[in-house]
Amino acid sequence: MSVDTKASAASGEVWLIRHGETEWSRSGQHTGRTDIALTDHGRAQARALAKPLALQRFDAVLASPMSRAIETCQLAGLSDEMMVSADLHEWDYGIYEGRTTVDIRKTEPDWSVWHSLIPHGESLTQVEARARGVVASLLAMLAQSSSARRIAVFSHAHFLRVLAGCWIGNSAALGAHLYLDTATLSVLGFDRENRAIRRWNSQPEGCA
Repeated sequence: MSVDTKASAASGEVWLIRHGETEWSRSGQHTGRTDIALTDHGRAQARALAKPLALQRFDAVLASPMSRAIETCQLAGLSDEMMVSADLHEWDYGIYEGRTTVDIRKTEPDWSVWHSLIPHGESLTQVEARARGVVASLLAMLAQSSSARRIAVFSHAHFLRVLAGCWIGNSAALGAHLYLDTATLSVLGFDRENRAIRRWNSQPEGCA
């Protein structure tokens, strides 16, 4: 990136929006590639996102292919601009899909998605590589104009946490320290030329 391009990108923002509640997010079951629909409460949460999002102008709107992310985007009022990206899929949990951490730890006491092997799924290194690719794409999109740009990203808890970790420190492992509720708004941006988290896990009124 040239100096001018870096300066242009550094004036932009990436808004991260986690999808609304599903039955599995409510129960704590790991939901990677299973296409679980929003609950009625999740739809109400998604509709509550519309008001704060309507106050912003987005130059691009990206969404995971999962119906829970797409429906959240639709109910939040940004579906007309939505582009679906497979890179925004949730972490592939392999053999742990549909199971809670409490259940897994009955046989694997120290298990954690952040440091344990995930047979038939994605390793931390693989998720990090995917997220770094997304960060590079976002930076390129932000640099396409001399004026400030804003991008909305509708995705999933673990992947958005990984994405934020890669944004601020090129490390998926940093995501372990970033808790994220359903139907929340977070903003990635810059502090001068440094990539920074400007806002995290903000719940709009009516989203609780």
